[in-house]
Amino acid sequence: MDHDKLLRYSRQMMLPEIDAEGQQRLSDARVLIIGLGGLGSSSSVYLAAAGVGHLVLVDFDEVDISNLQRQIVHATNDIGRLKVDSAREHLLELNPEIRITTIDHKIEDAELEKQVKSATVVIDCSDNFETRFAINEACVKLKIPLVSGAAIRFEAQVSVFNNAHKTSPCYRCLYDTEVEVEQTCTANGVISPLLGIVGSIQACEAMKIIMDIGETLEGRLLLLDVLHMEWHTAKLNKDPACPVCSR
Repeated sequence: MDHDKLLRYSRQMMLPEIDAEGQQRLSDARVLIIGLGGLGSSSSVYLAAAGVGHLVLVDFDEVDISNLQRQIVHATNDIGRLKVDSAREHLLELNPEIRITTIDHKIEDAELEKQVKSATVVIDCSDNFETRFAINEACVKLKIPLVSGAAIRFEAQVSVFNNAHKTSPCYRCLYDTEVEVEQTCTANGVISPLLGIVGSIQACEAMKIIMDIGETLEGRLLLLDVLHMEWHTAKLNKDPACPVCSR
Protein backbone atom coordinates (compact mmCIF):
# COMPACT_ATOMS: atom_id res chain seq x y z
CA MET A 1 0.00 0.00 0.00
CA ASP A 2 1.51 3.33 -1.07
CA HIS A 3 2.04 6.36 1.15
CA ASP A 4 -1.09 8.24 0.01
CA LYS A 5 -3.33 5.26 0.69
CA LEU A 6 -1.81 4.79 4.11
CA LEU A 7 -2.64 8.40 4.92
CA ARG A 8 -6.13 8.26 3.40
CA TYR A 9 -7.19 5.21 5.39
CA SER A 10 -4.94 5.67 8.43
CA ARG A 11 -7.72 6.40 10.93
CA GLN A 12 -9.55 3.15 10.31
CA MET A 13 -6.35 1.13 9.83
CA MET A 14 -5.38 2.19 13.35
CA LEU A 15 -8.16 -0.04 14.61
CA PRO A 16 -6.61 -3.43 15.45
CA GLU A 17 -9.69 -5.24 14.11
CA ILE A 18 -9.03 -3.71 10.68
CA ASP A 19 -5.31 -3.00 10.24
CA ALA A 20 -3.71 -3.46 6.79
CA GLU A 21 -5.37 -6.85 6.21
CA GLY A 22 -8.86 -5.47 6.66
CA GLN A 23 -8.11 -2.50 4.44
CA GLN A 24 -6.85 -4.84 1.74
CA ARG A 25 -10.07 -6.85 1.98
CA LEU A 26 -12.03 -3.66 1.41
CA SER A 27 -9.85 -2.81 -1.56
CA ASP A 28 -10.42 -6.25 -3.07
CA ALA A 29 -14.20 -6.17 -2.55
CA ARG A 30 -16.96 -5.57 -5.07
CA VAL A 31 -20.19 -4.16 -3.61
CA LEU A 32 -23.44 -4.04 -5.55
CA ILE A 33 -25.66 -1.10 -4.50
CA ILE A 34 -29.18 -1.21 -5.92
CA GLY A 35 -30.89 2.16 -5.65
CA LEU A 36 -29.24 5.57 -5.38
CA GLY A 37 -31.90 7.39 -3.42
CA GLY A 38 -31.53 8.36 0.23
CA LEU A 39 -30.14 5.02 1.44
CA GLY A 40 -27.92 4.43 -1.56
CA SER A 41 -26.55 7.96 -1.38
CA SER A 42 -25.23 7.73 2.16
CA SER A 43 -24.10 4.10 1.94
CA SER A 44 -22.20 4.72 -1.31
CA VAL A 45 -20.47 7.80 0.11
CA TYR A 46 -19.12 5.93 3.12
CA LEU A 47 -18.12 2.84 1.16
CA ALA A 48 -16.25 5.00 -1.35
CA ALA A 49 -14.58 6.98 1.42
CA ALA A 50 -13.61 3.79 3.26
CA GLY A 51 -11.83 2.41 0.20
CA VAL A 52 -14.09 -0.35 -1.08
CA GLY A 53 -12.32 -1.14 -4.33
CA HIS A 54 -15.24 -1.59 -6.74
CA LEU A 55 -18.75 -0.18 -6.41
CA VAL A 56 -21.47 -1.23 -8.85
CA LEU A 57 -24.26 1.36 -8.84
CA VAL A 58 -27.71 0.48 -10.18
CA ASP A 59 -30.48 3.03 -10.75
CA PHE A 60 -32.52 4.03 -13.81
CA ASP A 61 -33.95 7.26 -12.39
CA GLU A 62 -32.94 10.89 -12.94
CA VAL A 63 -32.18 13.45 -10.22
CA ASP A 64 -35.21 15.56 -9.31
CA ILE A 65 -35.27 18.64 -7.11
CA SER A 66 -37.46 16.77 -4.61
CA ASN A 67 -34.64 14.21 -4.14
CA LEU A 68 -32.11 16.74 -2.83
CA GLN A 69 -33.65 16.95 0.65
CA ARG A 70 -32.22 13.51 1.47
CA GLN A 71 -30.18 12.09 -1.44
CA ILE A 72 -26.85 13.63 -0.49
CA VAL A 73 -24.72 12.13 -3.26
CA HIS A 74 -26.52 14.42 -5.73
CA ALA A 75 -26.44 18.24 -5.98
CA THR A 76 -28.61 20.99 -7.45
CA ASN A 77 -26.54 21.08 -10.64
CA ASP A 78 -27.31 17.37 -11.14
CA ILE A 79 -31.05 17.88 -11.62
CA GLY A 80 -32.08 16.05 -14.79
CA ARG A 81 -28.98 13.83 -14.88
CA LEU A 82 -29.06 10.09 -14.41
CA LYS A 83 -28.49 9.29 -10.76
CA VAL A 84 -25.76 6.78 -11.58
CA ASP A 85 -23.82 9.44 -13.50
CA SER A 86 -24.23 12.03 -10.78
CA ALA A 87 -23.22 9.56 -8.07
CA ARG A 88 -20.23 8.27 -10.01
CA GLU A 89 -18.87 11.78 -10.49
CA HIS A 90 -19.25 12.77 -6.85
CA LEU A 91 -17.88 9.50 -5.47
CA LEU A 92 -14.78 9.69 -7.67
CA GLU A 93 -14.23 13.26 -6.52
CA LEU A 94 -14.31 11.91 -2.98
CA ASN A 95 -12.01 8.98 -3.73
CA PRO A 96 -10.41 8.68 -7.19
CA GLU A 97 -8.65 5.47 -6.12
CA ILE A 98 -11.75 3.30 -6.39
CA ARG A 99 -13.47 1.77 -9.41
CA ILE A 100 -17.14 2.44 -10.21
CA THR A 101 -19.41 0.60 -12.63
CA THR A 102 -22.81 2.13 -13.42
CA ILE A 103 -25.97 0.42 -14.65
CA ASP A 104 -28.70 2.86 -15.73
CA HIS A 105 -31.56 0.41 -16.25
CA LYS A 106 -33.57 -2.03 -14.20
CA ILE A 107 -31.76 -5.33 -13.84
CA GLU A 108 -33.82 -8.51 -13.72
CA ASP A 109 -33.52 -12.28 -13.98
CA ALA A 110 -30.23 -13.39 -15.58
CA GLU A 111 -28.66 -9.91 -15.46
CA LEU A 112 -29.54 -9.50 -11.80
CA GLU A 113 -28.08 -12.92 -11.00
CA LYS A 114 -24.91 -12.09 -12.93
CA GLN A 115 -24.34 -8.92 -10.93
CA VAL A 116 -25.18 -10.59 -7.61
CA LYS A 117 -22.84 -13.50 -8.35
CA SER A 118 -19.95 -11.08 -8.96
CA ALA A 119 -20.55 -9.18 -5.70
CA THR A 120 -18.88 -9.66 -2.35
CA VAL A 121 -21.91 -8.07 -0.69
CA VAL A 122 -25.22 -6.72 -2.02
CA ILE A 123 -26.80 -3.63 -0.47
CA ASP A 124 -30.52 -3.27 -1.11
CA CYS A 125 -31.42 0.42 -1.15
CA SER A 126 -34.52 -0.01 -3.31
CA ASP A 127 -37.95 1.35 -2.42
CA ASN A 128 -40.43 -1.37 -3.41
CA PHE A 129 -41.15 -4.95 -2.42
CA GLU A 130 -41.05 -6.38 -5.93
CA THR A 131 -37.41 -5.33 -6.28
CA ARG A 132 -36.51 -6.38 -2.74
CA PHE A 133 -37.99 -9.85 -3.23
CA ALA A 134 -36.11 -10.29 -6.52
CA ILE A 135 -32.81 -9.19 -4.98
CA ASN A 136 -33.33 -11.50 -2.01
CA GLU A 137 -34.12 -14.49 -4.20
CA ALA A 138 -30.96 -13.97 -6.27
CA CYS A 139 -28.83 -13.56 -3.13
CA VAL A 140 -30.26 -16.74 -1.58
CA LYS A 141 -29.76 -18.72 -4.77
CA LEU A 142 -26.13 -17.58 -5.14
CA LYS A 143 -25.34 -17.51 -1.39
CA ILE A 144 -24.29 -13.83 -1.38
CA PRO A 145 -24.71 -11.72 1.79
CA LEU A 146 -27.47 -9.12 1.60
CA VAL A 147 -27.71 -5.93 3.66
CA SER A 148 -31.27 -4.63 3.62
CA GLY A 149 -32.59 -1.27 4.75
CA ALA A 150 -35.86 0.65 4.56
CA ALA A 151 -37.04 4.00 5.90
CA ILE A 152 -40.26 5.98 5.80
CA ARG A 153 -41.69 8.91 7.78
CA PHE A 154 -39.68 8.77 11.07
CA GLU A 155 -39.13 4.98 11.15
CA ALA A 156 -36.60 2.57 9.69
CA GLN A 157 -35.36 -1.00 9.78
CA VAL A 158 -32.06 -2.67 8.91
CA SER A 159 -30.98 -6.30 8.79
CA VAL A 160 -28.33 -8.60 7.35
CA PHE A 161 -29.19 -11.82 5.55
CA ASN A 162 -26.01 -13.85 5.24
CA ASN A 163 -27.15 -16.39 2.71
CA ALA A 164 -23.87 -18.32 2.89
CA HIS A 165 -25.05 -19.55 6.30
CA LYS A 166 -27.71 -22.26 6.25
CA THR A 167 -29.20 -21.04 9.53
CA SER A 168 -29.62 -17.43 8.39
CA PRO A 169 -33.14 -16.20 7.66
CA CYS A 170 -33.74 -14.38 4.38
CA TYR A 171 -35.79 -11.28 3.57
CA ARG A 172 -38.84 -13.38 2.72
CA CYS A 173 -38.73 -14.86 6.23
CA LEU A 174 -39.54 -11.34 7.37
CA TYR A 175 -42.18 -10.72 4.71
CA ASP A 176 -43.46 -14.17 3.89
CA THR A 177 -46.32 -13.01 1.68
CA GLU A 178 -46.66 -10.36 -0.99
CA VAL A 179 -47.27 -7.00 0.63
CA GLU A 180 -50.42 -5.54 -0.85
CA VAL A 181 -49.87 -1.85 -0.05
CA GLU A 182 -46.65 -0.14 -1.08
CA GLN A 183 -45.51 2.64 1.24
CA THR A 184 -43.13 5.09 -0.37
CA CYS A 185 -41.46 8.33 0.62
CA THR A 186 -43.30 10.01 -2.26
CA ALA A 187 -46.67 9.11 -0.78
CA ASN A 188 -45.87 9.24 2.94
CA GLY A 189 -42.84 11.51 3.40
CA VAL A 190 -39.59 10.98 5.27
CA ILE A 191 -37.29 13.07 7.46
CA SER A 192 -33.95 13.50 5.72
CA PRO A 193 -31.37 12.46 8.38
CA LEU A 194 -33.11 9.11 8.84
CA LEU A 195 -31.88 7.99 5.41
CA GLY A 196 -28.34 9.02 6.34
CA ILE A 197 -28.45 7.03 9.56
CA VAL A 198 -29.77 3.87 7.93
CA GLY A 199 -27.55 4.09 4.85
CA SER A 200 -24.52 4.52 7.09
CA ILE A 201 -25.50 1.44 9.08
CA GLN A 202 -25.84 -0.51 5.84
CA ALA A 203 -22.35 0.59 4.80
CA CYS A 204 -20.93 -0.39 8.20
CA GLU A 205 -22.56 -3.83 8.11
CA ALA A 206 -21.24 -4.42 4.59
CA MET A 207 -17.72 -3.47 5.68
CA LYS A 208 -17.90 -5.84 8.66
CA ILE A 209 -18.96 -8.68 6.36
CA ILE A 210 -16.14 -7.93 3.93
CA MET A 211 -13.51 -7.76 6.68
CA ASP A 212 -15.07 -10.59 8.73
CA ILE A 213 -15.05 -8.60 11.96
CA GLY A 214 -17.49 -8.08 14.82
CA GLU A 215 -21.09 -9.23 14.88
CA THR A 216 -23.49 -8.27 12.13
CA LEU A 217 -27.26 -7.91 12.23
CA GLU A 218 -27.70 -11.43 10.89
CA GLY A 219 -30.74 -12.95 12.61
CA ARG A 220 -31.74 -9.58 14.05
CA LEU A 221 -33.94 -6.74 12.85
CA LEU A 222 -32.83 -3.30 14.00
CA LEU A 223 -35.74 -0.88 14.32
CA LEU A 224 -35.38 2.87 14.71
CA ASP A 225 -37.94 5.54 15.58
CA VAL A 226 -36.20 8.92 15.31
CA LEU A 227 -39.29 10.91 16.34
CA HIS A 228 -38.87 9.48 19.84
CA MET A 229 -35.22 8.44 19.30
CA GLU A 230 -35.77 4.82 20.27
CA TRP A 231 -33.83 1.80 19.05
CA HIS A 232 -35.20 -1.71 19.27
CA THR A 233 -33.81 -5.06 18.18
CA ALA A 234 -36.08 -7.97 17.30
CA LYS A 235 -34.89 -11.53 16.84
CA LEU A 236 -35.47 -12.79 13.32
CA ASN A 237 -35.70 -16.55 12.90
CA LYS A 238 -35.49 -18.62 9.75
CA ASP A 239 -38.97 -19.56 8.55
CA PRO A 240 -39.11 -23.32 7.84
CA ALA A 241 -41.95 -22.63 5.40
CA CYS A 242 -40.23 -19.75 3.61
CA PRO A 243 -40.89 -20.03 -0.14
CA VAL A 244 -37.32 -18.92 -0.91
CA CYS A 245 -34.71 -20.11 1.60
CA SER A 246 -36.42 -23.30 2.81
CA ARG A 247 -36.16 -24.94 -0.61
